[in-house]
Amino acid sequence: MGTNLRSVLCVFLLLFVVFTVNAQSRRPKNVQVAVKAKWQGTPLLLEAGELISKESKQLFWEFNDAWLGSDGDSDCKSARDCLLKISTQASTLLAKPVASLFQFSLTLRSASPRVVLYRQLADESLSSFPHGDDPSATHCCWVDTGSSLFYDVADLLSWLASPPTAGDAAQGPELFDFDHVHFDSKAGTPVAVLYGAVGTGCFRKFHLSLAQAAKEGKVTYVVRPVLPSGCEGETRPCGAIGARDNVSLAGYGVELALKNMEYKAMDDSAIKKGITLEDPRTEDLSQDVRGFIFSKILDRKPELRSEVMAFRDYLLSSTVSDTLDVWELKDLGHQTAQRIVHASDPLQSMQEINQNFPSVVSSLSRMKLNESIKEEILSNQRMVPPGKALLALNGALLNIEDMDLYMLMDLAHQELSLANQFSKLKIPDGAIRKLLLTTPLSEPDSYRVDFRSEHVNYLNNLEEDDMYKRWRSNINEILMPAFPGQLRYIRKNLFHAVYVIDPATACGLESIDTLRSLYENQVPVRFGVLLYSTQVIKNIEDNGGQIQSYDAETNSQVKEDISTMIIRLFLYIKEHHGIQTAFQFLGNVNRLRTESADSSEEDIEQQHVDGAFVETILPKVKSPPQEILLKLQQEHTLKEASEASSMFVFKLGLAKLKCSFLMNGLVFDSVEEETLLNAMNDELPKIQEQVYYGQIESRSNVLDKLLSESGLSGIIHRLLAEERTNQDMCHWLHLLRVGNLCWMMLTTCILLKVTSGDVKHVTHLLAVDVTTKKGMKLLHEGVRYLIGGSKSARLGVLFSSSPNVDPYSLLFIKFFEITASSFSHKEKALHFLDKLCSFYEREYLFKTSVESGSSQMPIDKILELAEEYGLPSKAYQSRLVESLDEELRKRMVKVAQFLSWELGLESDANAIISNGRVIFPVDEKTFMGHDLHLLESMEFNQRVKPVQEIIEGIEWQGVDPDLLTSKYFSDVFMLVSSAMATRDRSSESARFEVLSSDYSAVMLGNENATIHIDAVIDPLSPTGQKLASLLQVLQKHVQTSMRIVLNPMSSLVDIPLKNYYRYVLPNTDDYSSTNFDVDGPKAFFANMPLSKTLTMNLDVPEPWLVEPVIAIHDLDNILLENLGDTTTLQAVFEVESLVLTGHCSEKDHEAPRGLQLILGTKNRPHLVDTLVMANLGYWQMKVSPGVWYLQLAPGRSSELYVLKGGNDGSQDQSSLKRITIDDLRGKVVHLEVVKKKGKEHEKLLVPTDGDDGVQQNNERGSWNSNFLKWASGFVGGRQQSMKEGTKKENEKGGRHGKTINIFSIASGHLYERFLKIMILSVLKNTDRPVKFWFIKNYLSPQFKDVIPHMAQEYNFEYELITYKWPSWLHKQKEKQRIIWAYKILFLDVIFPLSLEKVIFVDADQIIRTDMGELYDMDIKGRPLAYTPFCDNNKEMDGYRFWRQGFWREHLRGRPYHISALYVVDLVKFRETAAGDNLRVFYETLSKDPNSLSNLDQDLPNYAQHTVPIFSLPQEWLWCESWCGNATKSKARTIDLCNNPMTKEPKLQGARRIVTEWPDLDLEARKFTAKILGEDMELNEPVAAAATDKPNPAPSSDISEDSEIDLESKDEL
Repeated sequence: MGTNLRSVLCVFLLLFVVFTVNAQSRRPKNVQVAVKAKWQGTPLLLEAGELISKESKQLFWEFNDAWLGSDGDSDCKSARDCLLKISTQASTLLAKPVASLFQFSLTLRSASPRVVLYRQLADESLSSFPHGDDPSATHCCWVDTGSSLFYDVADLLSWLASPPTAGDAAQGPELFDFDHVHFDSKAGTPVAVLYGAVGTGCFRKFHLSLAQAAKEGKVTYVVRPVLPSGCEGETRPCGAIGARDNVSLAGYGVELALKNMEYKAMDDSAIKKGITLEDPRTEDLSQDVRGFIFSKILDRKPELRSEVMAFRDYLLSSTVSDTLDVWELKDLGHQTAQRIVHASDPLQSMQEINQNFPSVVSSLSRMKLNESIKEEILSNQRMVPPGKALLALNGALLNIEDMDLYMLMDLAHQELSLANQFSKLKIPDGAIRKLLLTTPLSEPDSYRVDFRSEHVNYLNNLEEDDMYKRWRSNINEILMPAFPGQLRYIRKNLFHAVYVIDPATACGLESIDTLRSLYENQVPVRFGVLLYSTQVIKNIEDNGGQIQSYDAETNSQVKEDISTMIIRLFLYIKEHHGIQTAFQFLGNVNRLRTESADSSEEDIEQQHVDGAFVETILPKVKSPPQEILLKLQQEHTLKEASEASSMFVFKLGLAKLKCSFLMNGLVFDSVEEETLLNAMNDELPKIQEQVYYGQIESRSNVLDKLLSESGLSGIIHRLLAEERTNQDMCHWLHLLRVGNLCWMMLTTCILLKVTSGDVKHVTHLLAVDVTTKKGMKLLHEGVRYLIGGSKSARLGVLFSSSPNVDPYSLLFIKFFEITASSFSHKEKALHFLDKLCSFYEREYLFKTSVESGSSQMPIDKILELAEEYGLPSKAYQSRLVESLDEELRKRMVKVAQFLSWELGLESDANAIISNGRVIFPVDEKTFMGHDLHLLESMEFNQRVKPVQEIIEGIEWQGVDPDLLTSKYFSDVFMLVSSAMATRDRSSESARFEVLSSDYSAVMLGNENATIHIDAVIDPLSPTGQKLASLLQVLQKHVQTSMRIVLNPMSSLVDIPLKNYYRYVLPNTDDYSSTNFDVDGPKAFFANMPLSKTLTMNLDVPEPWLVEPVIAIHDLDNILLENLGDTTTLQAVFEVESLVLTGHCSEKDHEAPRGLQLILGTKNRPHLVDTLVMANLGYWQMKVSPGVWYLQLAPGRSSELYVLKGGNDGSQDQSSLKRITIDDLRGKVVHLEVVKKKGKEHEKLLVPTDGDDGVQQNNERGSWNSNFLKWASGFVGGRQQSMKEGTKKENEKGGRHGKTINIFSIASGHLYERFLKIMILSVLKNTDRPVKFWFIKNYLSPQFKDVIPHMAQEYNFEYELITYKWPSWLHKQKEKQRIIWAYKILFLDVIFPLSLEKVIFVDADQIIRTDMGELYDMDIKGRPLAYTPFCDNNKEMDGYRFWRQGFWREHLRGRPYHISALYVVDLVKFRETAAGDNLRVFYETLSKDPNSLSNLDQDLPNYAQHTVPIFSLPQEWLWCESWCGNATKSKARTIDLCNNPMTKEPKLQGARRIVTEWPDLDLEARKFTAKILGEDMELNEPVAAAATDKPNPAPSSDISEDSEIDLESKDEL
């Protein structure tokens, strides 16, 4: 072995002689990238407080108190010491698994946006009040009471000494869900908000005073942590860590892609010499380089270090490969899987391979393959497509496309917190893992109502009626393909449409006509009606859910309402003459109503009913119909049946909807024909799925099948209208038990003397204020519910009230409590409580002690009542001691406090809490005990069933058997199911266990880990690059087990990854160990290839909008061998803003396309705006962390619509929607709008033809002229448009007339150089004002530095615009294709709505005419105008693809246009939904990789049948490749199209083709050099020399058969 090593080293030394000179001249180069937030840094200490409050609101105060109470950070000498100190302090308050994740989240800076939000509120607080004598004074802490600010503790104390009255207190600061309210604060007291940072001296003083005042019940004390700028020196050593510089972020990927350079598109200007910012990291020598491990060689021969390292550098610079022979590629995926599976650290191995793939691909392809691995992968690919990626956390599938580090950490934290809570309940680890792996049943969007009953009157039966006998009865016909919306005529009752109507209303009778019409047209639906009387429903509501009974005498005197009469006549006709005749009777009633001249349209009179009855049965009876009618009216025949029908509708809860229908139990509140057909289309796939899987067969009853799975015995709409599952419910219930608050259980198991083994799976808690009618009604219904009995639920009551509760209410509560706690075993206790509620409601609710005499009288009456029901009055008397009143009051206030802080419940509001689900009854009047049964069944089926088997199967070890009572198990069910419901997770899962994992899978971790990851990954894919890093994070910081099945593509034909990739993760090394600096995480690429051109792309979380702010070199064309002495290329990006996205809908209508939304603060409501797309009602806005308010824009939008949620459609004021941005994950907001009354048929977008249209258009534009002019400090934005003094400048510069708007896009230094030349060429040919619009996404920092000066010098305006690619739209992966897409896909939304027209001009175009002529051209009402391709250069005929094949057929004589220059009439473009149509075409075509090869050009040409194009005269665009020299003299613009035949480099072509180009270029470059303070090294002579060779050979490092560069396809 030793001999072999010596031989190898000898070879090294020989090779060294050959390589050393070359290697030294090619020293390895690195690339380093950082991303910073735009906002100023936030203190790590304050972020720690926010993170810990996620675990529990109480812990925030404990953490602050612990920090205030210690001086532990005085010995911290560096940022790293402080990080460890803060983490240690927090960890003492957290469970161990959560503590590990806490430290990682802290270094990730995930809570920084929350602290920025507080900073926004602090700024608003200060700006609300004029400063004192010195407005420039820096205040580090202050208290805001809404009416005044206190900077001094003495002023605060004097204010606390005389607290404001209740009226003044109401004017206090607005509180939010995220606010830290001190736990001693009393609801209803004046609010005092402390702005300050823990660690400052002023904070301690204010905090101690306010905490004491809160204990004394004087104030509601709130802390908003903020360290104002300039106060960093006022805090303790660790209090300002992280606050001094902008926050450096992690959780994103950086890619360096190998760029195809077939067309040379690099700037030949001298390489910039910038500041060298070297990275101190050392290289990892343990990595394999061509089979050598250099760390081992250096261990053996340290004296040869320089020679060995030189040889390593040479190997590194020559190992990059982006091409392999086909036979080497064939098994590359399987070879990679083998390398990963056999590695000692598989995740690390996967990361090293796929993130450095071009450098390792050669060694991988030479590896011998184990056939077992290949066979298993191919076997698995029969069940999962090759290359498909799946990821599940504890059984729930995650959306990999949207997955980012922040989301993953939130999900992990959620699971660890749940596990921690479950372990407190003594649940063993194995059971906790099973519970966490349980996939909950998905919450249905709408519940099916089980309407099966004799009260449903069916008109037809598809399975039995003769009229359908010719239809096929095979249910599998439903699976046959059909056109969208086509009805399927199958002789099976698949669709049941039951109309729920009052037959004495116009709406009800009209729906009967609709139903009969559909029936006669043989629509394949089983139709039925459920009839009710509004009058009877009202009677039921007024009588506590019962129909008021009349005695015989009274009965005859009560006038029967028309609805009941119609129902009785309908039932009579149905019984004697059949259902068809009965429906005919209802149709006749409506006909007579509409024909009647003297009645209003809505009124139905007795004569209509009588006439219709006589007319209907006249042909069918022998005796006179009038006699039958009279007899029916007098005898009240079928009255009970008609009332029972109304009662059934009441129990279903459908009467409130007026006219509605049920489609297989799903509720629709519109009876339009269109709604029915849409409901059928929605229902069809659900039935098809069940037929496909054999769950519904020809013999099945479809309705029974659907309703048995998810049918409820009543509608839950009104019950759940404002439901929200409370996040802290599990902890809150735990608090209630520990705190011995009024947490009473009234359980039927005790009351009914059932055995102790009777576990209750559902717990209803009624939070009631008995001083209100609504509260008493709710309590009374709860008692009745218990009397009715329940198999699986128990009931608890939480009495809440204000401190000044009247003595009668107090007395009632005492009686109620004593009965429940002491006499619940008595048989008649519940009946006593029922009577007690009735007595109290009737006699004493709302009465003062003066009105009702002495309080002794009710006591005597109640004691008598108790004796009646067998309850001993003496036992009551002994406990009705007045001294206990104060204690009871305190308890009730405490309950009210919890309800207020935890649920936001007003003092007189009531709530039902079912296993943690919080429900605010919308209408207590109609709330019945029956609804609790409904809620019970829903909770049990939806949330208890999935965990029931696990909990019942637990073997309780180490738990006292005496504890395991039915009450304990009932508590466990309540706490577990409520906690499980708070999980934010998908209900989708996959069966990973069917995939084999013997050879091609990686198994990590132990089986009892809290979090289990199932993954299917293609390691050689962009998804695999990201997941390798994310899974490593989980493995390191969270206790996980993993099963990773590798799923590479088989039989590759091209290299799968042509890039280097790094995923940026935070590290404690980012915190200095010598001073208090925080460096922040970075992507570091060591030893990158020197001679390959690389292009940099960022893979950031969906909501981030990033832009480069420091980049000396061209990030589009990185050639490291040109770096000279600099060894590390640096780039810094900035998160310019976060994206707020949403979807806007209008019920039963298409999305309100063109609806205008504005966003801002309460003081400045219009900071940004946008409009709603037709595509999914999508909209987006740029925001920064803060509290914002969204509303409809003034003008047509708010004239027609209001936002739903807050205000109903009848109110004129559109409501504000508050939006909180407090994390880096952005927000998706769902808005629903409704049209105002009287505006239902008006259109939002009014055509702009004629004068009215013009006026409308101007109004529409006026409100919106501020688009993207950010308020000062908003998103920290710099002013990005040059408008100040424009008018004066224009006049001075001689520019006058209407402004020409020109839009362009550029990426890379070369195209920015072209862009400046284009700008100059435009300006030199017109006297009119010009405004340029640039898409900022890809502009370099240098360009953004130069353009303001250029605008000033050459007298033009400009604006930088951007639009984030929507997540639902198919994404492009290559940078060039993304740039093309931005040219065409977002034209309707990227510009302000006030802009009416814009011209797109390619960056590499030279203008020779006044662009005002094109701007003013009449394009005949078309939204777009393009120039067709020239055809007079015959040499290029072979490249004109549009003249043959698909394009020739598709265009059908229309021209194919070039996309280098086009006009957009934005008014017409928006009006005709051109943008929406183009996006639909794009979405359809782009999924095929062979479509849209020239995206920006193919798409509008393909869509021109729908989005018409006006063809501009040929002279408007000339390019040598297609037009030839004959027409060059007439050219108004010249475009530097790439020539697919000669492949001439751009710069060479520019100098040769355009005579004025060199002068314009020189002018632009001189100006740029002057602004940037650079010496301009002219390399014109070299370039000019190159023009002697018009057709140079392709670059030597590009193979001849490589693909055409994407940039060449822009204009072909």
